[in-house]
Amino acid sequence: MGDLKNAMSLLCDSPVSHIELKTFCVILQLCAEHKSSNDGKKVHSLMNLSGFVIDGILGTKLVFMYLHCGDLKQGRMIFDGMTKDKIFLWNLVMNEYAKIGNFKEAIFLYRKMKEMEVEPDSYTFTCVFKCFGALGSLAQGQEAHGYLLKLGYGSHNTVGNSLIAFYAKCKKIQNARKVFDELIDKDVISWNSILNGYVSNDLAKEGLEIFSEMMFQGVNVDLATMVSVLPACAEMGNLWIGRALHGYAVKFHLLSKEITLDNCLLDMYAKCGDLDSAVCVFEKMSKKSVVSWTSMITGFAREEKFDRAIGLFREMEVEGIKPDLFTITSILHTCACNGSVESGKDIHDYIVRNELQTNLFVDNALLDMYAKCGNMAEARLIFDQMVERDSISWNTMIGGYSKNGLPNEAFDLFMKMQSQFVPNSVSFSCILPACSSLSALERGREIHGYVVRKGFITDGYVTNALVDMYAKCGALSIARSLFDRIPKKDLVSWTVMVAAYGMHGYGREAIAMFNEMREAEISPDAISFIAILYACSHSGLLDEGWRFFNIMRIECKIEPTLEHYACVVDLLSRGGRLTKAYKFIQAMPIEADSTVWGALLCGCRIHRNVKLAEIVAERVFELEPENTGYYVLLANIYAEAEKWEEVKRLRERIGRSCLRKSPGCSWIEIKNKFHVFVAGDRSNPQFKKIESFLESVAMKMKEEGCLPKKRYALVNAGDTEKEDALCGHSEKLAMAFGILNLPPGKAVRVTKNLRVCGDCHEMAKFMSKMVGKEIVLRDSNRFHHFKNGRCSCRGYW
Repeated sequence: MGDLKNAMSLLCDSPVSHIELKTFCVILQLCAEHKSSNDGKKVHSLMNLSGFVIDGILGTKLVFMYLHCGDLKQGRMIFDGMTKDKIFLWNLVMNEYAKIGNFKEAIFLYRKMKEMEVEPDSYTFTCVFKCFGALGSLAQGQEAHGYLLKLGYGSHNTVGNSLIAFYAKCKKIQNARKVFDELIDKDVISWNSILNGYVSNDLAKEGLEIFSEMMFQGVNVDLATMVSVLPACAEMGNLWIGRALHGYAVKFHLLSKEITLDNCLLDMYAKCGDLDSAVCVFEKMSKKSVVSWTSMITGFAREEKFDRAIGLFREMEVEGIKPDLFTITSILHTCACNGSVESGKDIHDYIVRNELQTNLFVDNALLDMYAKCGNMAEARLIFDQMVERDSISWNTMIGGYSKNGLPNEAFDLFMKMQSQFVPNSVSFSCILPACSSLSALERGREIHGYVVRKGFITDGYVTNALVDMYAKCGALSIARSLFDRIPKKDLVSWTVMVAAYGMHGYGREAIAMFNEMREAEISPDAISFIAILYACSHSGLLDEGWRFFNIMRIECKIEPTLEHYACVVDLLSRGGRLTKAYKFIQAMPIEADSTVWGALLCGCRIHRNVKLAEIVAERVFELEPENTGYYVLLANIYAEAEKWEEVKRLRERIGRSCLRKSPGCSWIEIKNKFHVFVAGDRSNPQFKKIESFLESVAMKMKEEGCLPKKRYALVNAGDTEKEDALCGHSEKLAMAFGILNLPPGKAVRVTKNLRVCGDCHEMAKFMSKMVGKEIVLRDSNRFHHFKNGRCSCRGYW
């Protein structure tokens, strides 16, 4: 800096007319080296006073000074007034525009240069290919490629390397590989360019192959190589190469010098599931960036260590590291997966405090978090306040309503969406479960028609959702027909169909489907085994269920979860093996939850084992003291055994705990309208006709020796009062309404929110024979197909 200061002092003391051109050039060079724009401007002013023409070498030096000092605007003004016959000057200005990301202006200068017939050199092409690649201007880049071949620059390494990067950024990796293969003297930059091209185009496997070839050729690895290879290792789960690179970095003391390398290493370890190594790298980092923290948070979340991820985010705040948008969306996703609504609310408060709520990605992540945590009211509040919405916003809300048991709200929002957005395949995958939830077959058929018209029927996700919808709406034959038309069935397709047969009571068909899936070389997962175990349980296939449970553990090496154990307990309990089921629970390697014990309690009701039911119920009450359903289940077990004092005491206990029983209701869809019935409901306009019809059915049943099952009345009263109570059960009212209002030949499809009682089950069988109609009843457990006096469940329900 002293040289510049002395030079400026001498310059200012000298008469303007005595200052030579060479002196100005030397001092401008010093100004550039010291990035002293103010001194440079003084020199520029003196040049004007001295009468020198700003062109040639003096103009070039002046432009260089301004550009080096960061004053591109002033440099460009000087450049525009010059003769510009030297390629060096063009390259200088173009490169400066490329550096600041103004690629369009750099390309404009390139075209202007060609118009002025200034011949480009290899540095020109290196710059313009960077610009074309950044803008994705494939056609213009290919034109420039032809031009450079004409000028004879095709064999230049720098040009070839820039071409490889250009084609890779334009997603033309084959063109990039062709350029790479034609390079005669490849350097490390050539190898890095093609390696990075493969990895950035999601071709990690090919990237690792290039790296292996690079090693075989004896090319030295540099930092750029490692930064490209490590993400490929992360993508492919190749821990071996990742660790080798880590060892190389340690040997040559590259760690902690380059934070990018440290971040790539810990991201690789995190994505490969080696969190211990990731933590080791993270803790040894002398400087951690927001990327470092985010990689660790997402790593813990990926391994389902959600509490650790949330704790790390809080630690990050304490350390004063400001999270970026990716960190925010990652931690919200973590809260969503963990159901941590309180932590999610804390993040939401942070977003509001930092005025990030207007960001679409953040808003969508918030919607997803609240929807997955079951807080649809808060999700809707955010949705309604969003300045901008995209299809993800709408789909998240529709899917949230569907999954949280709010199908009507899902339908309303789906209708509103269509006035602003064209639904996509995800939209249909989100709304179809709402049809399933309501057993809304007619609405499901309408959406199916929409799917066909809009060309989404070939989408695997949509087709799987359609199969599932038809199965859950009772139309099993349509579900199977759709399944058979799927050209490429994935694991979800097979699992949905296995589950469909299971819930409809066709256990043998479910087993055949499961075996067919394995023959098609589709490996079952944990969910597939839940589906087949459920199917065996609801068809009384005890031996087959045990066999599949063992196949899962021993052959497929899948560790059973609580859901699998619950299925096995249900299988044993329904089959009357209550003692074995109890011992099975006690021998479980993991603590049984209320679902597992609840399955045994249901079995106690089926087989009327009051003593065991009391023992099991106490365990369930400890685990879920606020779940009214289990209290009601025990009360019903007492009622069916006519232990009315115990029923009274249990109901008093429910009252003291301020628990409320979910009322039983049934509904039926006729002409796109839902008709809902509750027990003893007399509000329906056709109630007199319904009552008369049910009385006539009861009379004919008595005549044929089918007496009412009074133990299902669940009231301490005389026989007449019990018969009256049974006659008013919601499913009977809904079935009668359907028979009276549906045309001949059309099946009666009724849905009930609770388990169907034995008396209603018997009456449904009788009605199907009496009126010659198929009755499809879906209760909280499964489907019952009543036809000609028989039920598909064959007594296993």
